[in-house]
Amino acid sequence: MASNKAATATPRKPQTPTGPPFGQRADAMALADTLAQRHALPVQWARKQLSQAREISSLPKLVLPPPVGVPKNWAAYHDRFVEPRRIEAGRAFWENHRSALARAESQFGVPAAMIVGVIGVETYYGRHMGNYRVIDALTTLGLNFPAAHPRAAERQKFFQDELGHLLVQMRKSPKMTFSGSYAGAMGWPQFMPSSWARFAVDFDGDGRIDLINSPIDAIGSVARYFQAFGWKTGMPTHYEVNLDSPDLQKEVLLAPDILPSFSAARFQELGAQLGPEAQTHPGLLALVELQNGEQPASYVAGTENFYVVTRYNWSSYYAMAVIKLGEAIKAARP
Repeated sequence: MASNKAATATPRKPQTPTGPPFGQRADAMALADTLAQRHALPVQWARKQLSQAREISSLPKLVLPPPVGVPKNWAAYHDRFVEPRRIEAGRAFWENHRSALARAESQFGVPAAMIVGVIGVETYYGRHMGNYRVIDALTTLGLNFPAAHPRAAERQKFFQDELGHLLVQMRKSPKMTFSGSYAGAMGWPQFMPSSWARFAVDFDGDGRIDLINSPIDAIGSVARYFQAFGWKTGMPTHYEVNLDSPDLQKEVLLAPDILPSFSAARFQELGAQLGPEAQTHPGLLALVELQNGEQPASYVAGTENFYVVTRYNWSSYYAMAVIKLGEAIKAARP
């Protein structure tokens, strides 16, 4: 097993917030009381944490969706992540942690290439883990979420719930610095606090779970996450598909979005032509559309395992980037 300390990314100091502390703001104290009751935390301790959290005024605009009409571009998205430097970094990561990756693959049934692909897309192997204090980010988004967002109430509740899970982790590990992305995702695998609570594992055996400083804990936790969402060992994530049939019923095939909904036989009845291996696929398939800006879209037949990858980040573009990066790194290994 590779040394945990030798492979840990360079520590980063959390970004200094620009705004004032929330202090005794009535809404902050009310939220602290609610979260303390929900998670069986000391009320005064929870109040202190939120009162000391600092408002980051730039965050609300960062969570707004992109303007309507901005075309997605799979080719550009692919080239952003599946590029030589990231592939080389992933090859080195795999070599440094080959024992832990093999153990995770054996224990959870998730291929090492998928685990390496996730960590590479999420944080460039620990280089980009985020430098916001997560207590600041989640308190800001939990109290000051932008009303202009089309799902403002739902998303604000999400960040408040995540803040509660963060408080639990802070109480368990008072000496740990919880830093991460502006949305509160933490560590090598960019787990939100609720995912840390539900899926993170102590994979390096040191008696504690630390996704920020232990890449080995991250490896086991990513594999556990996939397993929990139904990863099927040995099943491909997707197949090539040909849409040149005159009988193609694309609208019917795209209606369920990326949720696998069609047997292989039904898939072909609707005009999507599959290769020999895909024709015998035992589960359900989805027609996954990847737009390429002004150019024709790309398509694949996604399996249940493709859908599992999208549970990590609800985007087919993200899922394909993870898959393609993992494949490229595997091919680059000796």
